Amino acid sequence: MSLSEFLANLVIPLNLSITLLLVAVILFITRWRKTAAILTLSALAWVVFWSLPTSSLWAGGLLEQRYPYTAPADLPTTQAIVVLGGNTANSRQNWFEEYDRQSTIPRTETAAKLYAAGRAPLIVVSGAALDGGASEASMMAQALERDGVPANAIIQEDHSLTTYQNAVYSAAILREHGIQQFLLVTSALHMPRAMASFQKQGLNPVPAPSPPQIVVPAEPNFSFWLPDLRALQASRSIVKEYLGILVYWLRGWA
Repeated sequence: MSLSEFLANLVIPLNLSITLLLVAVILFITRWRKTAAILTLSALAWVVFWSLPTSSLWAGGLLEQRYPYTAPADLPTTQAIVVLGGNTANSRQNWFEEYDRQSTIPRTETAAKLYAAGRAPLIVVSGAALDGGASEASMMAQALERDGVPANAIIQEDHSLTTYQNAVYSAAILREHGIQQFLLVTSALHMPRAMASFQKQGLNPVPAPSPPQIVVPAEPNFSFWLPDLRALQASRSIVKEYLGILVYWLRGWA
């Protein structure tokens, strides 16, 4: 595991809280008890904060609303659609509802709807194999074909492992095909970092995110202020996205 991967996993609310509690125990044993108490309170506050639905709605909503969802018919006609690999919150419609495979909205579905609406004649799918198996690009291509997109309208970029590489390798393909105008498809949460990464490559994509997932559910008993396990689990994506934006800015990738 690389240092960046380690840090990305460390900042996940539950992981960070457990780490702080372990450090607090060590400090308590070594008689640094005031510091131990501060760390313990910080750990508890951090995990409680991210278990509240209102925290995810606020922090995640800031990212999702940066580039609001737009219906395919209201987007401009371009030369291509670029779809980035990834699976934010299992592509579920709503983070605060139970996972239902039948109601998921994967990024490929968003791209297929754009293609069917005549927004572009070509789709570039971007993503390498993360586990040594089939690449995300090939799996997305198969999903697009199942949704009615012809194979000859799909170009696969299967070398990128990060958003930065998505942008670099996709930019090369776009320039090779003389494509200047294109729609960029990813999750609403990921769109700010994706847009910044592609713009850093000298490109000017049109944002076409999948529908937002961090929204108030229709459940009548939903509470903004009661701790919720699904909110805590989903918060990892929000925290990691903010960390990713910071790292990309520091490294000059976005």
